[in-house]
Amino acid sequence: MIVPDTRSLDALIEAFEQHQRRTRGLRDQTLHYYSRLARGLIREALGDDPIDVRHLAPSDVIRFVGGTPSRFSPRTMKTVGTALRSFFRFLRTEGIGDERLETAIPAVAHWRLSALPRCLSDEQLARVLASFGGSTPCVLRDQAIVFCLATLGLRPGEVAELRLEDLDWRQGTVHLRTRKTRRGAVLPLPRDAGRAIVTYLRRERPRTGERRVFVQHRGHRRGAPISRQVVSGVVAQALRRAGVEAPLTGAYVFRHSVASRMVRRGISLKEVGDFLGHRSLDTTTIYAKLDVPSLLEVALPWPEVTP
Repeated sequence: MIVPDTRSLDALIEAFEQHQRRTRGLRDQTLHYYSRLARGLIREALGDDPIDVRHLAPSDVIRFVGGTPSRFSPRTMKTVGTALRSFFRFLRTEGIGDERLETAIPAVAHWRLSALPRCLSDEQLARVLASFGGSTPCVLRDQAIVFCLATLGLRPGEVAELRLEDLDWRQGTVHLRTRKTRRGAVLPLPRDAGRAIVTYLRRERPRTGERRVFVQHRGHRRGAPISRQVVSGVVAQALRRAGVEAPLTGAYVFRHSVASRMVRRGISLKEVGDFLGHRSLDTTTIYAKLDVPSLLEVALPWPEVTP
């Protein structure tokens, strides 16, 4: 199929999405993101319909990418470049683009492990954990979710997937069926998290045949399992309620906080990685920056400077 040079932007984006599905099998979520960036570039550079993508110039690409860092992190900026390269390759495949557009995408500096882990201070964590109260329909569920995140460092999907049979009350453990390592894990169940779960199960959880621990409480999906998005929403609401300005607004802020506390207590990076279910120790090494005593031991002395 040859895409006409001049056409509506909607038709061009639809052809781009079909091409990506056919050749790369991208997920709808990824396609939506790629399409949104391509649409933004074309509208900014060529204006309203009808458009002629042959008029798209390298200077338009540089200007568009140069204006996005204020909205995206360096990591996300690399994804912006990937999305635009896919779009430009599609244009070349259809005979209406050239390699100059791809080479015009500016390189974005982003070094792995260049930043400190974004976590909560002990005082902020205490404020969040103490913020639950009132008589809202989901307060005990939300409290149990946050305690699981804040004490076990679970991913939001791991919390949503917890099943009743995964909790071994006699042994005081929780069984995680799948992790990113593609292996399960058995972790000690902290007392505070265990108490919060028991209180939720006894007092608030709707009557349902669902085996997932955490379920929906309202609407037509009452009793149905929650999603990882619900877990992240619970965290965002808890942070707002506690008045905590967190470096991250999602569930991963607790995961980073758990890892940071473990490192500060002298637990080895290997043990931290195993506890969090990291596939590679490289993922855990960023927390080494928080072990100040060890860093002091390896730091070279600064030579004295005499006038």
